[in-house]
Amino acid sequence: MDPVGQDINLNSPNKGLGPAGGVDSLTGVSMEGGAMGVAAVNTLPPGLTEEEAEELYSELTKVEEEINTLRQVLLAKEKHSADLKRKLGLSPLNELKQNITKGWQDVQTSNAYKKTSETLSVAGQKTTAALSTMGTALSRKLGDMRALPFSNSFGSNYSIRQSISMPTMRNSPTFKSFEDKVGNIKLG
Repeated sequence: MDPVGQDINLNSPNKGLGPAGGVDSLTGVSMEGGAMGVAAVNTLPPGLTEEEAEELYSELTKVEEEINTLRQVLLAKEKHSADLKRKLGLSPLNELKQNITKGWQDVQTSNAYKKTSETLSVAGQKTTAALSTMGTALSRKLGDMRALPFSNSFGSNYSIRQSISMPTMRNSPTFKSFEDKVGNIKLG
């Protein structure tokens, strides 16, 4: 109760009422056992008779009582649900884990995920094949270079600059093979 003696709990069916009814200080309406008496209403809305107003107040009281009953039923059901979950060992953390797991399963079964996964798989396979071909070609080339005598590697007609020049490299079968493999990779 507040200092004026009124119940200000918004969920209370007696909100705004003093300890024994009386007159609501906010509206100036008399209170009889929790229902508003129409006789004490100072003014009625235009076009509304005293009988109609009394009927509407009565209906309002019934609806508010039903709302309070439903709140109590909902509260009882929520408590019962929490008890059942506790008995089953379902904590909020477990529920969150289950929701995340289900969400991840939904993502994995979605078409977008499947297409993305397939595209990445194909791209990975093509990249692996291209790198494997390049590695094989480089190994072969290094093997060929080892087979040459060291003195031939730096002969008067052949310089290191020529061996790594881009035009020479682009025309080599190894580079063309690698370029073909990489050129065929298409994403999406």
